Amino acid sequence: MTTNKGLALVERDESGVDLAFRANVLDGLRASPKAIPARWLYDDAGSQLFEDITKVPEYYPTRAETEILKTRSGEFAALVGPGRAVVEFGSGSSVKTPLLLSAIEPASYVPLDIAGDFLRAAAADLAEKFPGLPVHPVEADFMRRVELPGEVADQPKLGFFPGSTIGNMVARTAVDLLRSMRETLGTGARLLIGMDLIKDEEVLVAAYDDAGGVTAEFNYNLVRRINRELEGDIPLDKLRHDARWNDDYARVEMHLVAQETLAFTVSGEAFGMEKGETIHTENSHKFNRRTSNMLLLAGGWEPVERWTDEQGRFSMILAEARPPRSAP
Repeated sequence: MTTNKGLALVERDESGVDLAFRANVLDGLRASPKAIPARWLYDDAGSQLFEDITKVPEYYPTRAETEILKTRSGEFAALVGPGRAVVEFGSGSSVKTPLLLSAIEPASYVPLDIAGDFLRAAAADLAEKFPGLPVHPVEADFMRRVELPGEVADQPKLGFFPGSTIGNMVARTAVDLLRSMRETLGTGARLLIGMDLIKDEEVLVAAYDDAGGVTAEFNYNLVRRINRELEGDIPLDKLRHDARWNDDYARVEMHLVAQETLAFTVSGEAFGMEKGETIHTENSHKFNRRTSNMLLLAGGWEPVERWTDEQGRFSMILAEARPPRSAP
């Protein structure tokens, strides 16, 4: 069965299970070490929990990025120009989006997100705030090329990818995504992307292991989702949230750690974990100027301008999809 939400297709079986979700979970649990792609943290409940995370004291990226969007609006307007279709990848609640839309005089807004109900509610809320702006929500896995609505086909595009979500991906996947974004938006498009910066380990780890336990609940929600949607019986009370800094890869990692030897099933398949074994659920890579430039260039985007917040914690980069070239 295929469900059409907007113009993107989510492949589901007869019972409504997302086929990609099931495949990724089963493959990840079979692997050694076990790992599940971070995008599956974001069902409707996970998306709401992430919005809660952005409000905890330890989580600085949202405040830092919001500061940039507020203080640099005139520069965005000058470099981007009016009349673009703003295509937001992984729009979530779109809380930062009004700051950008207010600055650049867009022609339309296309939010893309995998959490359909959350997407449509956020799109409706934004349409009320900008009553003259056409809003075209599309439920999609933006890790693949997305067919945009026909209404924006002839409009120049500005991709918007805030929050340093690019940091959730290993380098290979991040480059694939940037190339897919280029295919979706086309040559000549612009991309405004957030990238978190390398800083003290204590600050980084605290942002993913807040004292109130909100991030832990976000991580546990993945298990609840697996148990609910994939007929799993993973014993959540036997798992512990863990956030750690991996200096070799310049990233914070989130894991679910088995507190004892475990046996469970998912979609009828048996799995086990030894005490201390983990399920790796998220990476959050941190960047500097050189590594962010290299990543964008590998994905087909040439950096145009960059900004940081006053404390130098977070960066936003404007890049352009220029025609390919084989020499400097």
